Amino acid sequence: MQSWLGKKLVRYTMRNLNAGNVKPTLRMDARDVELTFPGESSFSGVIKGKPQVRAWLERFVALGLQIVADEVVVKGWPWRTTICIRGTDHLDTPDGERVYANRYVIWGHLRWGRLKRYEVYEDTVAPVELDRWLAANERTLKAA
Repeated sequence: MQSWLGKKLVRYTMRNLNAGNVKPTLRMDARDVELTFPGESSFSGVIKGKPQVRAWLERFVALGLQIVADEVVVKGWPWRTTICIRGTDHLDTPDGERVYANRYVIWGHLRWGRLKRYEVYEDTVAPVELDRWLAANERTLKAA
């Protein structure tokens, strides 16, 4: 039951992210949320606090990145819940060229329904390559 409900909620928040709306995702975050995104890209780092996570998510949606959850597992008590999400994310140009694609796993911990900590596991080279592409093409991406 938990995983079914979790999957519904995660897919709802991701549909909103794909449409450019970060608010449903932020509603799930605790004030002191911590997001860890490993690697050496401009997305990488340990992002602490809701305002910083908001800025990270707003950049994600502003670029037009799309995220899909294939599988969601939720377990534990309300005061100590674990969530695991496996899926894909990608970026297509306005003319349909796929310039970024990756698979991810997000491992997180919630307390009383609020996301406290989560870490994204994915190919860390792909976001660096996306950074290179964005450096050369971001202006045309924003113009579309």
